[in-house]
Amino acid sequence: MKKPDLLLLTGKIPVLLFLCTLLACSNPETEDLALPGTEAMTYASGSSALAKRWAPVHYMDVDATGTYSEGGKSDYITAIDYDGDWNAENNWENLPAYGNALYAHCYYSVVETTTHWFIIYAFFHPRDWTDIFFLYELDQHENDLEGVMMIVQKDGSAYGSLQGAVTVSHSDFYSYTTAGSPLYSGPESVDGVLQTVEYQGEQHPVTAQEAKGHGLKAWPQYDINGDGVIYYPSMTDNAQAPADNYDTHVEYKLVDIFEAGGLWDQRSNTQLFFNAGGGFKGNNFGTGGANAPWAWNDGDDGLVQSGEMATDPAKLTDNYFYGLGNFSHVYLNNPYNNAAGGVATFYEHCNYEGYAVSLPPGDYTLADLQSRGISNDEISSLKLENGYGIILYRDNNLNGGSLVKTASDECLGDDGFNDEVSSVRISAI
Repeated sequence: MKKPDLLLLTGKIPVLLFLCTLLACSNPETEDLALPGTEAMTYASGSSALAKRWAPVHYMDVDATGTYSEGGKSDYITAIDYDGDWNAENNWENLPAYGNALYAHCYYSVVETTTHWFIIYAFFHPRDWTDIFFLYELDQHENDLEGVMMIVQKDGSAYGSLQGAVTVSHSDFYSYTTAGSPLYSGPESVDGVLQTVEYQGEQHPVTAQEAKGHGLKAWPQYDINGDGVIYYPSMTDNAQAPADNYDTHVEYKLVDIFEAGGLWDQRSNTQLFFNAGGGFKGNNFGTGGANAPWAWNDGDDGLVQSGEMATDPAKLTDNYFYGLGNFSHVYLNNPYNNAAGGVATFYEHCNYEGYAVSLPPGDYTLADLQSRGISNDEISSLKLENGYGIILYRDNNLNGGSLVKTASDECLGDDGFNDEVSSVRISAI
Protein backbone atom coordinates (compact mmCIF):
# COMPACT_ATOMS: atom_id res chain seq x y z
CA MET A 1 0.00 0.00 0.00
CA LYS A 2 1.09 3.57 -0.70
CA LYS A 3 0.37 6.68 1.33
CA PRO A 4 -2.43 8.79 -0.21
CA ASP A 5 -1.29 11.62 -2.50
CA LEU A 6 -3.22 14.56 -3.87
CA LEU A 7 -5.19 13.85 -7.04
CA LEU A 8 -2.97 14.41 -10.07
CA LEU A 9 -4.93 16.14 -12.80
CA THR A 10 -4.13 17.40 -16.28
CA GLY A 11 -6.63 19.49 -18.19
CA LYS A 12 -8.72 20.58 -15.15
CA ILE A 13 -12.30 21.17 -16.38
CA PRO A 14 -12.36 18.48 -19.12
CA VAL A 15 -10.72 16.00 -16.80
CA LEU A 16 -13.15 16.79 -13.99
CA LEU A 17 -16.03 16.10 -16.34
CA PHE A 18 -14.35 12.87 -17.36
CA LEU A 19 -13.82 11.95 -13.72
CA CYS A 20 -17.53 12.30 -13.08
CA THR A 21 -18.15 9.89 -15.94
CA LEU A 22 -15.68 7.41 -14.55
CA LEU A 23 -17.23 7.48 -11.10
CA ALA A 24 -20.43 6.13 -12.63
CA CYS A 25 -18.60 3.34 -14.40
CA SER A 26 -20.47 0.02 -14.59
CA ASN A 27 -19.38 -3.58 -14.23
CA PRO A 28 -16.62 -4.65 -16.69
CA GLU A 29 -18.64 -7.64 -17.83
CA THR A 30 -21.51 -5.50 -19.16
CA GLU A 31 -19.67 -2.78 -21.11
CA ASP A 32 -20.00 -2.42 -24.88
CA LEU A 33 -16.51 -2.44 -26.38
CA ALA A 34 -17.48 -1.00 -29.77
CA LEU A 35 -15.45 2.09 -30.61
CA PRO A 36 -16.98 5.16 -32.24
CA GLY A 37 -16.56 5.13 -36.01
CA THR A 38 -15.37 1.54 -36.36
CA GLU A 39 -17.08 -1.10 -38.46
CA ALA A 40 -16.33 -4.79 -38.78
CA MET A 41 -15.32 -6.33 -42.06
CA THR A 42 -18.03 -8.62 -43.43
CA TYR A 43 -16.56 -11.91 -42.26
CA ALA A 44 -18.26 -14.25 -44.71
CA SER A 45 -17.44 -12.23 -47.80
CA GLY A 46 -14.00 -10.89 -46.88
CA SER A 47 -12.19 -13.66 -45.06
CA SER A 48 -11.72 -16.08 -47.97
CA ALA A 49 -9.90 -13.59 -50.18
CA LEU A 50 -7.76 -12.42 -47.27
CA ALA A 51 -6.88 -16.01 -46.34
CA LYS A 52 -5.93 -16.83 -49.93
CA ARG A 53 -3.75 -13.72 -50.17
CA TRP A 54 -1.53 -14.72 -47.23
CA ALA A 55 -1.82 -18.53 -47.42
CA PRO A 56 1.60 -20.16 -47.25
CA VAL A 57 3.49 -22.15 -49.83
CA HIS A 58 4.01 -25.24 -47.72
CA TYR A 59 6.95 -27.67 -47.81
CA MET A 60 6.01 -31.11 -46.47
CA ASP A 61 8.85 -33.51 -45.77
CA VAL A 62 7.96 -37.16 -46.40
CA ASP A 63 9.39 -40.35 -44.90
CA ALA A 64 8.56 -43.56 -46.76
CA THR A 65 10.22 -45.88 -44.24
CA GLY A 66 8.72 -47.47 -41.18
CA THR A 67 5.75 -49.67 -40.40
CA TYR A 68 3.25 -46.81 -40.21
CA SER A 69 4.47 -44.58 -43.04
CA GLU A 70 2.14 -46.09 -45.68
CA GLY A 71 4.97 -45.53 -48.15
CA GLY A 72 5.08 -41.83 -47.30
CA LYS A 73 1.36 -41.16 -47.41
CA SER A 74 1.14 -40.73 -43.64
CA ASP A 75 2.86 -37.39 -44.22
CA TYR A 76 0.39 -36.06 -46.80
CA ILE A 77 -1.89 -33.29 -45.56
CA THR A 78 -5.62 -33.89 -45.97
CA ALA A 79 -9.08 -33.11 -44.62
CA ILE A 80 -10.07 -34.00 -41.06
CA ASP A 81 -13.09 -35.82 -42.51
CA TYR A 82 -11.03 -37.29 -45.37
CA ASP A 83 -12.75 -40.65 -44.84
CA GLY A 84 -16.26 -39.21 -45.02
CA ASP A 85 -16.98 -38.82 -41.32
CA TRP A 86 -16.07 -36.67 -38.32
CA ASN A 87 -15.00 -39.65 -36.22
CA ALA A 88 -11.50 -39.07 -34.81
CA GLU A 89 -11.09 -42.67 -33.68
CA ASN A 90 -10.99 -44.30 -37.11
CA ASN A 91 -8.63 -41.93 -38.92
CA TRP A 92 -5.50 -43.99 -38.23
CA GLU A 93 -7.13 -47.23 -39.45
CA ASN A 94 -8.76 -45.72 -42.55
CA LEU A 95 -5.58 -44.18 -43.96
CA PRO A 96 -4.50 -47.20 -46.10
CA ALA A 97 -7.85 -47.38 -47.86
CA TYR A 98 -7.72 -43.68 -48.76
CA GLY A 99 -4.02 -43.50 -49.57
CA ASN A 100 -4.63 -42.43 -53.17
CA ALA A 101 -7.32 -39.89 -52.24
CA LEU A 102 -5.61 -37.75 -49.62
CA TYR A 103 -6.82 -34.48 -51.06
CA ALA A 104 -5.00 -31.51 -49.58
CA HIS A 105 -6.89 -29.16 -47.27
CA CYS A 106 -5.90 -26.33 -44.97
CA TYR A 107 -8.17 -24.98 -42.23
CA TYR A 108 -8.14 -21.24 -41.71
CA SER A 109 -9.74 -18.56 -39.57
CA VAL A 110 -9.59 -14.76 -39.60
CA VAL A 111 -9.78 -12.69 -36.43
CA GLU A 112 -9.80 -8.90 -36.80
CA THR A 113 -9.00 -5.90 -34.60
CA THR A 114 -9.17 -2.24 -35.57
CA THR A 115 -5.50 -2.36 -36.64
CA HIS A 116 -4.68 -5.97 -37.63
CA TRP A 117 -5.85 -9.26 -39.05
CA PHE A 118 -4.70 -12.53 -37.49
CA ILE A 119 -5.01 -15.51 -39.84
CA ILE A 120 -4.60 -19.10 -38.66
CA TYR A 121 -3.69 -21.88 -41.11
CA ALA A 122 -3.86 -25.47 -39.81
CA PHE A 123 -2.75 -28.67 -41.57
CA PHE A 124 -4.17 -32.08 -40.67
CA HIS A 125 -2.56 -35.54 -40.74
CA PRO A 126 -4.43 -38.73 -39.72
CA ARG A 127 -1.26 -40.05 -38.05
CA ASP A 128 1.51 -38.62 -35.91
CA TRP A 129 3.98 -41.46 -36.21
CA THR A 130 7.56 -42.68 -35.76
CA ASP A 131 9.70 -45.34 -37.43
CA ILE A 132 11.45 -46.22 -34.16
CA PHE A 133 9.95 -49.40 -32.73
CA PHE A 134 10.77 -48.61 -29.10
CA LEU A 135 8.89 -45.29 -29.35
CA TYR A 136 5.66 -46.64 -30.82
CA GLU A 137 3.76 -46.36 -27.54
CA LEU A 138 5.42 -43.12 -26.44
CA ASP A 139 5.68 -41.04 -29.60
CA GLN A 140 2.69 -41.89 -31.77
CA HIS A 141 -0.93 -40.84 -31.69
CA GLU A 142 -3.95 -40.70 -33.92
CA ASN A 143 -4.66 -37.33 -35.59
CA ASP A 144 -2.37 -34.32 -35.83
CA LEU A 145 -3.19 -30.66 -36.45
CA GLU A 146 -0.41 -28.08 -36.38
CA GLY A 147 -0.24 -24.68 -37.98
CA VAL A 148 0.70 -21.02 -38.06
CA MET A 149 -0.79 -17.62 -37.24
CA MET A 150 0.02 -14.79 -39.67
CA ILE A 151 0.10 -11.22 -38.31
CA VAL A 152 -1.14 -8.74 -40.92
CA GLN A 153 -1.20 -5.01 -40.29
CA LYS A 154 -3.96 -2.96 -41.90
CA ASP A 155 -2.27 -0.29 -44.03
CA GLY A 156 -5.10 0.99 -46.19
CA SER A 157 -4.59 -1.61 -48.91
CA ALA A 158 -7.02 -4.44 -49.59
CA TYR A 159 -5.02 -7.13 -47.79
CA GLY A 160 -2.64 -5.22 -45.53
CA SER A 161 1.03 -5.93 -44.86
CA LEU A 162 2.39 -9.20 -43.49
CA GLN A 163 4.63 -8.45 -40.50
CA GLY A 164 5.21 -11.72 -38.70
CA ALA A 165 4.03 -15.18 -37.74
CA VAL A 166 3.90 -17.63 -34.86
CA THR A 167 4.05 -21.36 -35.65
CA VAL A 168 3.09 -24.49 -33.73
CA SER A 169 5.66 -27.25 -33.47
CA HIS A 170 4.30 -29.90 -31.12
CA SER A 171 3.97 -28.18 -27.72
CA ASP A 172 6.15 -25.16 -28.58
CA PHE A 173 5.50 -21.91 -30.44
CA TYR A 174 8.10 -20.24 -32.69
CA SER A 175 7.96 -16.59 -33.74
CA TYR A 176 9.14 -15.00 -37.00
CA THR A 177 9.24 -11.61 -38.68
CA THR A 178 9.25 -10.74 -42.37
CA ALA A 179 12.11 -8.87 -44.02
CA GLY A 180 11.65 -5.16 -43.28
CA SER A 181 9.09 -5.78 -40.54
CA PRO A 182 9.10 -3.28 -37.64
CA LEU A 183 8.58 -6.16 -35.21
CA TYR A 184 11.43 -7.42 -33.06
CA SER A 185 11.97 -9.68 -30.06
CA GLY A 186 9.83 -8.91 -27.04
CA PRO A 187 9.31 -11.10 -23.97
CA GLU A 188 9.65 -14.01 -26.42
CA SER A 189 12.68 -14.08 -28.72
CA VAL A 190 12.14 -13.97 -32.48
CA ASP A 191 13.28 -17.31 -33.93
CA GLY A 192 14.01 -16.27 -37.49
CA VAL A 193 12.88 -14.63 -40.72
CA LEU A 194 9.65 -15.61 -42.44
CA GLN A 195 10.69 -16.12 -46.07
CA THR A 196 8.35 -15.32 -48.95
CA VAL A 197 8.15 -16.53 -52.55
CA GLU A 198 6.22 -15.23 -55.54
CA TYR A 199 3.08 -17.20 -56.36
CA GLN A 200 0.13 -16.09 -58.49
CA GLY A 201 1.76 -12.68 -58.82
CA GLU A 202 2.04 -12.05 -55.07
CA GLN A 203 4.60 -12.75 -52.36
CA HIS A 204 3.44 -15.61 -50.12
CA PRO A 205 5.08 -16.79 -46.87
CA VAL A 206 6.83 -20.16 -46.89
CA THR A 207 6.26 -22.70 -44.12
CA ALA A 208 7.44 -26.27 -43.67
CA GLN A 209 6.62 -29.38 -41.67
CA GLU A 210 8.85 -32.20 -40.60
CA ALA A 211 7.97 -35.77 -41.52
CA LYS A 212 6.36 -38.09 -38.96
CA GLY A 213 5.79 -35.67 -36.05
CA HIS A 214 4.73 -32.77 -38.32
CA GLY A 215 6.08 -29.89 -36.25
CA LEU A 216 5.70 -26.67 -38.24
CA LYS A 217 8.21 -23.83 -38.59
CA ALA A 218 9.11 -21.18 -41.12
CA TRP A 219 11.07 -22.62 -44.03
CA PRO A 220 13.98 -23.49 -44.11
CA GLN A 221 14.11 -24.20 -40.36
CA TYR A 222 12.24 -27.30 -41.45
CA ASP A 223 12.81 -28.41 -45.03
CA ILE A 224 12.33 -31.31 -47.43
CA ASN A 225 15.02 -33.92 -46.88
CA GLY A 226 15.02 -36.12 -49.97
CA ASP A 227 11.42 -37.00 -50.81
CA GLY A 228 8.75 -34.41 -50.07
CA VAL A 229 5.72 -32.54 -51.38
CA ILE A 230 5.33 -28.82 -52.02
CA TYR A 231 1.77 -27.57 -51.49
CA TYR A 232 0.34 -24.33 -52.89
CA PRO A 233 -2.90 -22.56 -51.92
CA SER A 234 -5.59 -22.98 -54.53
CA MET A 235 -7.19 -19.74 -55.70
CA THR A 236 -10.11 -21.76 -57.14
CA ASP A 237 -10.91 -23.96 -54.12
CA ASN A 238 -9.26 -26.98 -55.69
CA ALA A 239 -8.00 -29.88 -53.53
CA GLN A 240 -5.39 -32.09 -55.13
CA ALA A 241 -3.69 -35.31 -54.02
CA PRO A 242 0.05 -35.79 -54.59
CA ALA A 243 1.00 -37.95 -57.55
CA ASP A 244 3.93 -39.33 -55.55
CA ASN A 245 6.37 -38.44 -52.78
CA TYR A 246 8.24 -36.03 -55.04
CA ASP A 247 5.31 -33.97 -56.30
CA THR A 248 6.45 -30.32 -56.25
CA HIS A 249 3.13 -28.66 -57.07
CA VAL A 250 0.00 -29.80 -55.26
CA GLU A 251 -2.84 -27.38 -54.59
CA TYR A 252 -4.58 -27.33 -51.23
CA LYS A 253 -8.11 -26.10 -50.60
CA LEU A 254 -8.65 -23.47 -47.93
CA VAL A 255 -11.51 -24.38 -45.59
CA ASP A 256 -13.04 -21.84 -43.22
CA ILE A 257 -13.06 -23.17 -39.66
CA PHE A 258 -16.31 -21.27 -39.15
CA GLU A 259 -18.19 -22.51 -42.20
CA ALA A 260 -21.58 -24.06 -41.49
CA GLY A 261 -21.08 -27.60 -40.22
CA GLY A 262 -17.31 -27.12 -40.18
CA LEU A 263 -14.66 -27.61 -37.54
CA TRP A 264 -15.95 -25.00 -35.09
CA ASP A 265 -19.50 -26.33 -35.40
CA GLN A 266 -18.11 -29.82 -34.68
CA ARG A 267 -16.57 -28.78 -31.33
CA SER A 268 -19.36 -30.52 -29.39
CA ASN A 269 -19.11 -33.68 -31.49
CA THR A 270 -18.06 -36.31 -28.96
CA GLN A 271 -16.82 -38.61 -31.72
CA LEU A 272 -14.29 -35.95 -32.71
CA PHE A 273 -13.37 -34.13 -29.49
CA PHE A 274 -13.27 -35.04 -25.82
CA ASN A 275 -15.18 -31.81 -25.22
CA ALA A 276 -15.65 -28.34 -26.70
CA GLY A 277 -12.19 -27.41 -25.40
CA GLY A 278 -10.72 -28.77 -28.63
CA GLY A 279 -8.73 -31.91 -27.76
CA PHE A 280 -9.07 -34.53 -30.50
CA LYS A 281 -9.97 -38.06 -29.54
CA GLY A 282 -7.81 -40.95 -30.69
CA ASN A 283 -7.40 -44.57 -29.65
CA ASN A 284 -4.19 -45.65 -31.35
CA PHE A 285 -1.06 -45.63 -29.20
CA GLY A 286 -2.73 -43.47 -26.57
CA THR A 287 -5.87 -41.41 -26.16
CA GLY A 288 -5.59 -38.35 -28.35
CA GLY A 289 -2.71 -35.92 -28.50
CA ALA A 290 -3.76 -33.40 -31.15
CA ASN A 291 -5.60 -30.13 -30.59
CA ALA A 292 -7.76 -27.71 -32.52
CA PRO A 293 -6.40 -24.13 -32.79
CA TRP A 294 -8.52 -22.96 -29.85
CA ALA A 295 -6.54 -25.43 -27.71
CA TRP A 296 -3.02 -24.89 -29.10
CA ASN A 297 -0.69 -24.24 -26.20
CA ASP A 298 2.91 -23.39 -25.35
CA GLY A 299 3.03 -23.90 -21.62
CA ASP A 300 6.00 -21.66 -20.90
CA ASP A 301 5.17 -18.43 -22.74
CA GLY A 302 4.17 -16.25 -19.80
CA LEU A 303 0.70 -14.77 -19.63
CA VAL A 304 -0.51 -16.31 -22.88
CA GLN A 305 -2.97 -19.05 -22.04
CA SER A 306 -3.99 -22.20 -23.87
CA GLY A 307 -5.83 -21.46 -27.10
CA GLU A 308 -5.15 -17.72 -27.18
CA MET A 309 -3.37 -17.93 -30.54
CA ALA A 310 -6.93 -18.33 -31.81
CA THR A 311 -9.12 -16.81 -29.11
CA ASP A 312 -7.01 -13.71 -28.25
CA PRO A 313 -4.29 -13.33 -30.89
CA ALA A 314 -3.74 -9.63 -30.14
CA LYS A 315 -2.74 -10.58 -26.60
CA LEU A 316 -0.33 -13.26 -27.84
CA THR A 317 1.20 -10.88 -30.38
CA ASP A 318 1.64 -8.08 -27.84
CA ASN A 319 3.31 -10.53 -25.46
CA TYR A 320 5.67 -11.88 -28.15
CA PHE A 321 6.82 -8.81 -30.09
CA TYR A 322 7.99 -5.24 -29.64
CA GLY A 323 7.72 -2.61 -32.37
CA LEU A 324 3.99 -3.03 -32.89
CA GLY A 325 3.31 0.71 -33.15
CA ASN A 326 -0.37 1.52 -33.40
CA PHE A 327 -1.77 -1.75 -32.11
CA SER A 328 -5.33 -2.36 -30.93
CA HIS A 329 -6.80 -5.02 -28.66
CA VAL A 330 -10.37 -4.14 -29.67
CA TYR A 331 -11.83 -6.93 -31.82
CA LEU A 332 -14.16 -6.21 -34.70
CA ASN A 333 -14.49 -9.91 -35.51
CA ASN A 334 -13.55 -12.71 -33.14
CA PRO A 335 -15.80 -15.72 -33.65
CA TYR A 336 -13.77 -17.75 -31.14
CA ASN A 337 -14.39 -15.36 -28.25
CA ASN A 338 -16.40 -12.16 -28.62
CA ALA A 339 -15.51 -11.14 -25.05
CA ALA A 340 -11.74 -11.05 -25.63
CA GLY A 341 -9.66 -7.89 -25.78
CA GLY A 342 -10.16 -4.51 -24.22
CA VAL A 343 -9.81 -0.74 -24.57
CA ALA A 344 -6.94 -0.26 -22.09
CA THR A 345 -3.69 -2.23 -22.31
CA PHE A 346 -1.25 -2.21 -19.40
CA TYR A 347 2.47 -2.90 -19.73
CA GLU A 348 5.00 -4.11 -17.21
CA HIS A 349 7.69 -1.65 -18.33
CA CYS A 350 7.95 1.82 -19.84
CA ASN A 351 7.84 2.20 -23.65
CA TYR A 352 5.09 -0.45 -23.88
CA GLU A 353 7.45 -3.29 -23.04
CA GLY A 354 7.25 -6.33 -20.78
CA TYR A 355 4.04 -8.28 -20.49
CA ALA A 356 0.80 -6.79 -21.84
CA VAL A 357 -2.72 -7.22 -20.45
CA SER A 358 -5.79 -5.62 -22.02
CA LEU A 359 -9.00 -4.87 -20.10
CA PRO A 360 -12.52 -3.76 -21.06
CA PRO A 361 -14.27 -0.89 -19.24
CA GLY A 362 -14.97 -1.48 -15.56
CA ASP A 363 -13.65 -1.27 -12.01
CA TYR A 364 -10.70 -3.51 -11.11
CA THR A 365 -9.52 -4.22 -7.59
CA LEU A 366 -6.08 -5.61 -6.93
CA ALA A 367 -7.53 -9.11 -6.88
CA ASP A 368 -9.17 -8.47 -10.27
CA LEU A 369 -5.88 -7.28 -11.76
CA GLN A 370 -3.95 -10.19 -10.31
CA SER A 371 -6.46 -12.68 -11.69
CA ARG A 372 -5.69 -11.29 -15.14
CA GLY A 373 -1.93 -11.44 -14.66
CA ILE A 374 -1.12 -7.90 -13.49
CA SER A 375 0.95 -7.87 -10.31
CA ASN A 376 0.66 -5.19 -7.62
CA ASP A 377 2.71 -2.05 -8.31
CA GLU A 378 3.92 -3.36 -11.67
CA ILE A 379 2.27 -1.13 -14.30
CA SER A 380 4.67 1.27 -16.04
CA SER A 381 2.95 2.30 -19.30
CA LEU A 382 -0.48 2.03 -20.88
CA LYS A 383 -2.31 2.37 -24.18
CA LEU A 384 -5.86 3.70 -24.41
CA GLU A 385 -8.27 3.49 -27.31
CA ASN A 386 -9.77 6.79 -28.46
CA GLY A 387 -12.88 7.71 -26.54
CA TYR A 388 -11.85 5.99 -23.31
CA GLY A 389 -10.07 7.05 -20.14
CA ILE A 390 -8.78 5.60 -16.93
CA ILE A 391 -8.14 6.46 -13.29
CA LEU A 392 -5.14 4.74 -11.74
CA TYR A 393 -5.19 4.31 -7.95
CA ARG A 394 -2.21 3.75 -5.68
CA ASP A 395 -4.21 1.57 -3.28
CA ASN A 396 -6.62 -1.33 -3.55
CA ASN A 397 -10.38 -0.89 -3.96
CA LEU A 398 -10.05 2.42 -5.87
CA ASN A 399 -8.48 4.19 -2.92
CA GLY A 400 -5.44 6.36 -2.30
CA GLY A 401 -3.80 8.87 -4.59
CA SER A 402 -5.03 8.73 -8.18
CA LEU A 403 -4.05 9.73 -11.69
CA VAL A 404 -6.40 10.41 -14.59
CA LYS A 405 -5.35 9.44 -18.10
CA THR A 406 -7.29 10.14 -21.30
CA ALA A 407 -4.55 9.07 -23.72
CA SER A 408 -1.75 6.53 -23.98
CA ASP A 409 1.34 7.08 -21.83
CA GLU A 410 4.69 5.45 -22.59
CA CYS A 411 6.03 5.95 -19.05
CA LEU A 412 4.02 6.65 -15.92
CA GLY A 413 7.20 7.65 -14.12
CA ASP A 414 6.75 11.17 -15.46
CA ASP A 415 3.65 11.43 -13.26
CA GLY A 416 5.16 9.60 -10.30
CA PHE A 417 3.01 6.51 -10.94
CA ASN A 418 5.58 4.08 -12.30
CA ASP A 419 5.04 0.76 -10.45
CA GLU A 420 2.52 2.49 -8.17
CA VAL A 421 -0.85 1.07 -9.32
CA SER A 422 -3.03 -1.22 -7.21
CA SER A 423 -6.50 -0.70 -8.75
CA VAL A 424 -8.03 0.98 -11.79
CA ARG A 425 -11.27 2.33 -13.26
CA ILE A 426 -11.83 2.37 -17.03
CA SER A 427 -14.75 4.06 -18.80
CA ALA A 428 -15.89 5.78 -21.97
CA ILE A 429 -15.39 9.53 -21.94
